[in-house]
Amino acid sequence: MRGFACVLVLLLAAGAVNAATIETLTIDTKSGEATFKVELAENAAERAKGLMYRTELAPDAGMLFDFGVQQPVYMWMKNTYIPLDMVFIRADGRVASIAANTVPLSTQTISSQVPVSAVLELPAGTAKARGIEVGDRVHHRLFSGE
Repeated sequence: MRGFACVLVLLLAAGAVNAATIETLTIDTKSGEATFKVELAENAAERAKGLMYRTELAPDAGMLFDFGVQQPVYMWMKNTYIPLDMVFIRADGRVASIAANTVPLSTQTISSQVPVSAVLELPAGTAKARGIEVGDRVHHRLFSGE
């Protein structure tokens, strides 16, 4: 019984370590504020895994990839089963570019086109449906002024 308790404690601790950090992110659009609950991918391992192997993503959910510095960013959809919109964001929180309706499982490179510090992945069609456009302001602690 004691061994079982130790294993259970270790499993619970491992789960806590792997638990995703979820925060609120908002985007000011011409049609109003769009709010999302986003998981943060802040280190190399989290960014490498991203949304791979998931089969669903809530309409108001996403993943925010923090690259720490402004740089050209290249993404792909390898092992990603959900079509996504990728919103590329500058360090000042402005949307720099959007790759809409990316193709699941594709290994084609998706470029930010300009240096960015973060990428927001949302369910495909969300950017259009919520009116998210280049130049919109993203509010989150990762961006200057937040």
